[in-house]
Order: sequence, then C-alpha cells, then structure tokens
Amino acid sequence: MTYQVLARKWRPRTFDAIVGQDHVVRALTHALTTQRLHHAWLFTGTRGVGKTTLSRLLAKSLNCHSGITASPCNQCPACLEIDAGNFVDYIELDAASNRGVDEMTQLLEQAVYAPSSGRFKVYMIDEVHMLTGHAFNAMLKTLEEPPEHVKFILATTDPQKIPVTVLSRCLQFNLKQMTPEAIVSYLDEVLASENIKYDPPALRMLARAAAGSMRDALSLADQGIGYGAGALTVQAMQDMLGTLDDHFLISLVKALGAGDAGAVVAVADDMASRGISYTTALADLADLLSTIAIEQQVPGALPEEDPRQQEITQLAQELEANLLQLFYSVAVHSRQELSLAPDAYAGFVMACLRMLALAPQGSQKPASADAAPASDAAKPVIKPPATKPEPELAPEYTLETMTAERWPQFVRSLPLSGAMGELARQSEWLGRQENTIRLRMGVATLGETTASQRLSEVLSKAFKQQVRLSFEYADTGAATVHALDEAHQARLQQQAEQAVAQDAFVNTLIQEFDGQVVEGSIQPVTDQESLTNQPD
Repeated sequence: MTYQVLARKWRPRTFDAIVGQDHVVRALTHALTTQRLHHAWLFTGTRGVGKTTLSRLLAKSLNCHSGITASPCNQCPACLEIDAGNFVDYIELDAASNRGVDEMTQLLEQAVYAPSSGRFKVYMIDEVHMLTGHAFNAMLKTLEEPPEHVKFILATTDPQKIPVTVLSRCLQFNLKQMTPEAIVSYLDEVLASENIKYDPPALRMLARAAAGSMRDALSLADQGIGYGAGALTVQAMQDMLGTLDDHFLISLVKALGAGDAGAVVAVADDMASRGISYTTALADLADLLSTIAIEQQVPGALPEEDPRQQEITQLAQELEANLLQLFYSVAVHSRQELSLAPDAYAGFVMACLRMLALAPQGSQKPASADAAPASDAAKPVIKPPATKPEPELAPEYTLETMTAERWPQFVRSLPLSGAMGELARQSEWLGRQENTIRLRMGVATLGETTASQRLSEVLSKAFKQQVRLSFEYADTGAATVHALDEAHQARLQQQAEQAVAQDAFVNTLIQEFDGQVVEGSIQPVTDQESLTNQPD
C-alpha cells in the first residue's frame, strides 16, 4: 500500500477527535442535535487548525444515511465518499484559483439543482477572502436565501478582507491556534499508535516550530521521522530545524547573565561547528528570554512537565528584570539586522557582545562562586532579595488635637474612595465648634452631595464620636491633599526627566540604536507610600 502521511491519516473523522477547538465543536454539535441549522458557516483561523476538517465533518453530519446527526456513522456511502474526497454533493472550491465572477456564477447556477445522492448540496469555499468584489456581489443574494437543499461553508485565514455584507449572512467561528501543550499531547498519542520511538523533548521542539498549526506539526513529525531513520530524536530535530538544544540556550543565557564574553564566544564557535542557523538561534534565544521573564513576573506560569522548569525558575530568580528586557530587545532587533552583517557568525557574536556592553553596571551575576572574573567590564552581582520596609506606626488622631497642618496626613490615613474621597482631598481644615467640623471647599457642588454624609460617618468612626460637617466655599490654598499631591507629583516628574536625561544606559541606547526619548513618555514611579510619607 502507498504510504499515507500522518496529516492525512490522522485527520479527525468525528467531532470528538477534534483537538483544541472545543468552543466550535460544542456549537456545531448542539446545532446538529437540535436541528437548528444555519445555511452558511464561516470558519476563520490560521493554517492547519481544522477549517477543512470541520467542513468535511459538517458535510458528513448533514448527509449521513443515519440522518442529520452530530455523530456520523463513518460507514455509509456518503460518509466514506466524503472522507475519500469524491462525494458528488460535497464541492470544495479553492477561491485562490477560482476567484472571478464567472466561476462564482457557474457555481450558483449549479446550486439550484437538487442533490444527486445526498440530503444537501454542501459548497465549501476555501480562502474565500481571495474572491473579487464582483464575485462577492454575485453570491450575496444566494448566500442570504439559498435553496433549501444548499449549505455554504466558507473558510479563510484573513477575515478582515471579507465584506461585511458577507459576514452578516454567516455564522462565524474563529478557530484558535493550537497550544504547544495540545500539540505535544496529540503527537504523543499519534506516535504511540504508530509504534514510533521518540524523545519527549523532541515533541516540544516540534510543537514550537509548528507555531500553532496541528497540520504543520504532523508534517514536521513525518519529516523528522524520516530524518531520524524511523525515530523522532532530539538530535534529528535539531539538525532538521537548525535549532539549539534547550540546555545549550540556557548555558548561553547564564553566560550572558554572568557577563562572561569568553563563554558567549565559545557558544557561537560551537554553533558554527554544528552548522546551526544563527537566525533561528536568535529567535530561540528571544523565546527563552520571554519565557524567563514571564516566569519572573508570574511565578508558576511554566508548566510543571516542562523539562526546563528548574533552570528557568532559577534564572528568573537571579536575573534582573531590566536585564532580561535588554537581552530580549537586542535579540529581536539583531535578528532583523543579521542580513546586514558581514556574515551570520559575526552578526550573532556582535549581538551577544552588544547585550554585555549595554548591561548596566552591577546588574549581572557570576557564573559560580569560584568562577574567574568576567571578561566584560560589568561587575557581576546576584540580585538581592526583595525586602519590604517595616511599616511605620500611624500617629493617633483626635478631634481635639486636629489642626490644619495635620489634616492632609489624617485624610490620607482614612479608607476613602469615589466622591467622598475627592471631597476630603479637596478640603481645608478651618477648625471645629464642639462636634461640628468646619471645612473650606473650592467647589460648592462637592459639599452638597451625599458624599458629605458618608464622609461625616467615616470621620465619626475615626474620631470615635459623632461629628457633623459645615462647609465654607472659597478658593483653597496649598494645604489640601489634592494640592500637596499635585506639587509632589510635579517634583517627581521633574526628577524623573532629569534622571533619564543623565542616565548613561539610556544615552548608550540612544547612540547604539539611533533612538530618541519620546516626549511625554517619561512617567515617575510612585506608590501610596511615597505619597503618605511626603512632607506637608
């Protein structure tokens, strides 16, 4: 028998076998079960995610001899002929090569005739966005009110190019890209059924290379099996894809983190001896750096079954966040510039050395406790563990000791929000008469809302006695919380702009990448503590 490639052999023949598209499968099976059938469906998504497969399953479900069902029998002539691609009432049209109005007119003229052997005539138009404007116009009326025996299934990788008049006449389903975990799980099932030996890390390499396409994953698996003489091995996948081993890449990141230029150059030399693509290496390096950064910001995000988990977790704890961002940025930009380098080796080495040259002083770590000093000028240090400052005890506020000077700090200590909080922030303390607090407001409407009642309740609780509020309306000065915060923010903004202008790292980036600081993009780092502890 002729060998059948995995992508065709393992094309799902039931809805239950569809991987990663549960939201679409659920909607279609419910529609089939309840007989609520639309006349036109639109499947969108990138290549190899199941658009054609779902179309054929839908055609089988509509024409199965057992009746309209979400579970076609796969044994009747209709099911077998659709799987084989020779069912006369299921027509697949490639719009890329049949995109004109003449082809569309011919299709619509044939649609009016009753099915030859099936229950429905099903027209599947692939890459429908390639149709011309006249072709779309020709099909609009039929697409809206087709004959009872006709169903349309449209598929596209670019729904943005489809006229809204067509979109409004279809039920649209957006198919997701396959996750690496889903691809690995499915390949594991396929290869086990095919009795093909494989290395588990090779499946993860293959899943990343497939970029969300299950068909590409199966095709690459076929290619890898041939490359590995009947087995899917890590070495075969590395040689075939021109990629670096994960541990190889991690060693490179460790060398960069340690500021060890010698180790970085040694990695590049080893890559040259293996014939590895430097363009692919920079892409893999950027992918690894992004994974480390995500693990750093969202601990536990990396799946437990990932073989790199321990090393990535360690790197996420040791490398500075700004260093990861720098390395990632240089890797991405250097990949684009690699074609401009004298040769790929020089471009890769200079990209890595640029990472070391731009690294801020003291942001890197030593490779080991007894390692030789790094050949780069940076002084490696391990990132100190984050510590929280001990909270200071808030002063005790009483109604009797309250003054205009203490009022702003007291307001910041209260649990205030919304209009009530804005009311307190824009008020000045004038004094008190027994249990009545006198405040000055610059805007009359603020004191006339229900927020004043809520504020009096909060103040009563804070002062541990019933108090009332009395407002006077006049211009307020610099003693309100609002005015103090604005002044403090202005000082921080000025300091931030001065710091950026004097920062050696920023100036180096501007010189190296011919960049510029975008006006208005500098934002000072503030937190509640800085506002609470600012001088009044």
